[in-house]
Amino acid sequence: MSFNLHEGSIQEIANGGSPKSPVLQVLGIKKIQSAGAQGSERYRLLLSDGKHTQSSAMLATQQNHLVNSGQLQNNCVIRLEKYICNTIQDNRRVLIMLEVQVLGNPPNKIGNPTPVNLAAGGNAPAPAQNAFGSSFGQGRRPLTSVPQPSFYRGGAAHTVNGGMNRPGNQGGAARPNQGGSGASFYGRSNVAASPGTPGRGKPTPIAGLNPYQNRWTIRARVTNKGTIRTWNNARGEGKLFSMDLVDESGEIRATAFNDQCDKFFDLIEIGKVYFFSKGSLKTANKKFTSIQNDYEMSFSNDTTVVLCEDEAEIPTIQYNFVPIEKLEDMEPNTVIDLIGVCKSYGEVTTIVTRATSKELNKRELQIVDMSGKQVNFTLWGAEADKFDGSGSPVLAVKGARLSDFGGRSVGSTFSSTLMINPDIPEAYQLRGWYDKVGCNAEAQSISTGGGGGAGRPTNWKSFQQVKDEGLGMGEKPDYFTTKGTIVFMKKENSMYQACPTQECNKKVVDLQNGFFSCEKCSKEFPNFKYRMILNANVADYSGNQWATCFQESAETILGQNTEYLGNLKDQDDSAYDQVFTEANFKSYIFTMRAKMDTYNDESRIRCSCVGVQPVDFKEYSKKLINDIRQMAAV
Repeated sequence: MSFNLHEGSIQEIANGGSPKSPVLQVLGIKKIQSAGAQGSERYRLLLSDGKHTQSSAMLATQQNHLVNSGQLQNNCVIRLEKYICNTIQDNRRVLIMLEVQVLGNPPNKIGNPTPVNLAAGGNAPAPAQNAFGSSFGQGRRPLTSVPQPSFYRGGAAHTVNGGMNRPGNQGGAARPNQGGSGASFYGRSNVAASPGTPGRGKPTPIAGLNPYQNRWTIRARVTNKGTIRTWNNARGEGKLFSMDLVDESGEIRATAFNDQCDKFFDLIEIGKVYFFSKGSLKTANKKFTSIQNDYEMSFSNDTTVVLCEDEAEIPTIQYNFVPIEKLEDMEPNTVIDLIGVCKSYGEVTTIVTRATSKELNKRELQIVDMSGKQVNFTLWGAEADKFDGSGSPVLAVKGARLSDFGGRSVGSTFSSTLMINPDIPEAYQLRGWYDKVGCNAEAQSISTGGGGGAGRPTNWKSFQQVKDEGLGMGEKPDYFTTKGTIVFMKKENSMYQACPTQECNKKVVDLQNGFFSCEKCSKEFPNFKYRMILNANVADYSGNQWATCFQESAETILGQNTEYLGNLKDQDDSAYDQVFTEANFKSYIFTMRAKMDTYNDESRIRCSCVGVQPVDFKEYSKKLINDIRQMAAV
């Protein structure tokens, strides 16, 4: 099979042109590592059009699979469906390939190409220069002056930038063009100069940004905007907020600090499109974002943000969904995008954070997808308060954090975006599956049974099955759910006097002088609080198991709060004993944590109770009926 390369296309690109879908040959592939510990792999290619070669060509990370799968290799012929070209500081043109089609793989090099002559177009008329010193394509008319860009809000025009608002620049006064970059992007139209837009010619695509550029303008949609956060440490105090930006080529995280935080927070709105320019770029920290970009943007004093009226070409939020069944193979603290159906959800509960000692609301949800797996998802703050899970909505979460708490669980963060029943193909596909199949199927949970009372327990096991399957024998603990009955409890040493502070539960020492000492806090207190660690023997139809029940679980089993039980123990021993007697032979749904424990050179499986729920006999009967159906099918 013969291939016709587009001779002259590389020279045209070197001269600033953008030939449509050039057909080229790959003569070499070199693997490089992006800057920073979190950098991803990149590939540099040597391209040929049969007449000239181009050595400064980079494959976009979203196209890496072509190399990893072996489709893209030496001598193969490709068509560049979409690409960008940046001019860096030494006037060298760097080609970034965003969309590549592999046409074939001839055995040998086609033609005898020579390196492209960057000065070959020297006799041509010099391309127009914008105020940033960037060159536009040959034959384009330079923009000499445009009206001052304005940000319209509430009927008034406001210039949004990092410097001062100059009254003399308002009202349409002419000024030199300040936009554009040396990037050309095939596959999108120019941004027309108009009174409502900056008139910058072609904006730089997000995929073309790098720290070596200092003059650029992007046109992007704000898909997420976080709340203002503050910090106070040894180096000082400050505030910031972050936002996610997206255009046709990719996405990037941007952050505004201190003065820029105050200036831009109220002006920038989610869902709108803006021109952003004069920010700084640095290597992205992938621990805190699921954005697929090696770099992130920070606003500076010179940063300019202008509302764009023409937003039809700019896409909305971009997702990189991870199936629930893949979460068990991922590292904890990974930031992911998740989609699933809310199968069940609990009530809002309040916790006290250790860092700030402030109350924070949370809500536990159970999310299921087409893999048949289920995971616990935690909403925090205002999102937890306003969430309504009735009707089993489809949830799409961008920027959630994966945790190994309770097996595997997922939680929202300050920068997460939650969409309910989003208008995307994945949501419609998931809704159809759930309505036909998923709503009646028993999902296998990769989390604990329901976070101490929220939702429907899963991963049911009897105590005999736990032993037969070797749960808890691995490096990580295993979690299971069972219906069990309390047959005996050790009331001796079940309560202790603890530090009265909210964030500390360390046992205190009675100083016999009216004060109690906490070694962890290094303080003395005139009082204490009671805490409970209850050892209970739980039995099911297959056997029994000793389990350790901590504060909340113990209070559920005994039906009394710990403070009341502590006072009862000090004042009335018989009434205290009666509480334990009445709690025997009652059944609950237990969520257990099984882990190998070694004591005095003896190893054994130790079970801890992480959740206790009263038996919902209606739901439990559904579970038994489903078990019978599954056994009958086998």
